[in-house]
Amino acid sequence: MPIITVTMVSGRNQSQIRALIEALTDAAHTAIDAPLESIRVVISEVPPTHFAAGNVTIEEKRGK
Repeated sequence: MPIITVTMVSGRNQSQIRALIEALTDAAHTAIDAPLESIRVVISEVPPTHFAAGNVTIEEKRGK
């Protein structure tokens, strides 16, 4: 049972998240021939103040 975990900055709408789930499920099914019903996708959204790269949060980067 593949479990695909995605952590991303919040801000996408429900249709975008649904499209991501579908694309990831299809990719796992195609790549490893996993049965669709066995594929799990978990999406965690974090606020832009809690996601950083190079000691700069996404919120700080967007503000520049």
